[in-house]
Amino acid sequence: MNPNIDKIIEEVKAYPGKKVKVAITDIDGVLRGKVIHVDKFLSVLEGGFGFCSVVFGWDSGDICYDNTKFAGWHNGYPDSEAFIDLNTFRSVPWDSDMPFFLADFQGPKEKGLSVCPRTLLRKVKKECEDLGFKSSFAQEFEWFNFRENSEDINDQSFHRPEPITRGMFGYSMLRSSQNKEFFNDLFDYMTQFKVPIEGIHTETGPGVYEAAIVYNDILESADRATLFKACSKEIAHLHGIIPTFMAKWSDDYPGCGGHLHQSLWKDGKNVFFDEKATDKMSETMKSYMAGILHCLPQILPMYAPTINSFKRLVPGAWAPTTLTWAKDNRTVALRALPGSEKSTRMELRVVGSDVNPYLAMAASLASGMYGVKNKLSLDVKETIGNGYEDLSNGILPEDLYKATSIMKKSELAFELFGSDFVEHFTATREWEWKQYANSITDWELKRYFEII
Repeated sequence: MNPNIDKIIEEVKAYPGKKVKVAITDIDGVLRGKVIHVDKFLSVLEGGFGFCSVVFGWDSGDICYDNTKFAGWHNGYPDSEAFIDLNTFRSVPWDSDMPFFLADFQGPKEKGLSVCPRTLLRKVKKECEDLGFKSSFAQEFEWFNFRENSEDINDQSFHRPEPITRGMFGYSMLRSSQNKEFFNDLFDYMTQFKVPIEGIHTETGPGVYEAAIVYNDILESADRATLFKACSKEIAHLHGIIPTFMAKWSDDYPGCGGHLHQSLWKDGKNVFFDEKATDKMSETMKSYMAGILHCLPQILPMYAPTINSFKRLVPGAWAPTTLTWAKDNRTVALRALPGSEKSTRMELRVVGSDVNPYLAMAASLASGMYGVKNKLSLDVKETIGNGYEDLSNGILPEDLYKATSIMKKSELAFELFGSDFVEHFTATREWEWKQYANSITDWELKRYFEII
């Protein structure tokens, strides 16, 4: 056995609390898990353990889908076999240093559950590595923070939450210091939890922060991003704060991005960098970007998975609406960042903070590698100036229904991710639209109740 694995097991055995946290991620990127006794943990390390398939058969509100084949009343919601990934070992510093592991459905007995987001990312990563490349990713999040608790905010139907600071004050040292206990705990606890933060600052808006997570291998980066979203809520709770990672929570403020920075490496070198090119961008980088632009409108729900995602993808909201690219331009879909061999990368700005990191990273890498494999040319001209006005290569689908309808019929999506995943995932997005279409909103009541 790997000596590092031996060390991990001994550390878990030595934990005085005799319990372990184990979690998987559902289709919406929500962490679902349980606390198990250390003896149970040790007994399932090789053979796996049963995890109810309903975690892929219900939505973010625990309402069961009625339109998916994988999980439903028709098959009785049996257990699926999950496997603990010992390489994800962490100790939870804000919870008595309890051992923590991520699990997925990739193992010797079950060759990967096709609808599991982490398993899908494993598959895409392997396909990239089989071609001789390694992928480096990092995600950054913007999110709002409120001086609220779960009971009160539910009682008031999430209306008029109280932000932890007032006013528009991006990059504010003052606002950070006014909430230094939360701010410092977030930074320090995440580092101890092996989710290292490269930088954190206030953004423009009341109570909004932005954090950039240190880059790494794509699977580790997706783990970090997923854990950042889940665990920042736990840390915030200790300070009487509720964060939201909605793509856009208010008409009055900009949306929240979850931008993906990425590059490809081979033999220890960044293959996006070309010293001889005038723009320092290699042909591999350009093919990768061409692949993403080509695939983007066909798989958009993997980047924009909720009804609310599309409220952010509007002109002037610091999020793209067009199929565009440019060097260091924040109004386009793909922001190329050529620099040194170490730093040259591409930023995908379509992604919002409401995303499932496993699905967004799988979509991005699979699309980029589609471009590399097929040696696509970056025929889309670089946007100069305002990306919202550059309609030369088309625009993004404008809502979840249209985006899902396109993906559901896309032969390219089936090629990249397989029919089982695409059919299940698009059905869950159709379900999301159906729930929205059947709901009466506050906007409708205010607009029509008395006057019409």
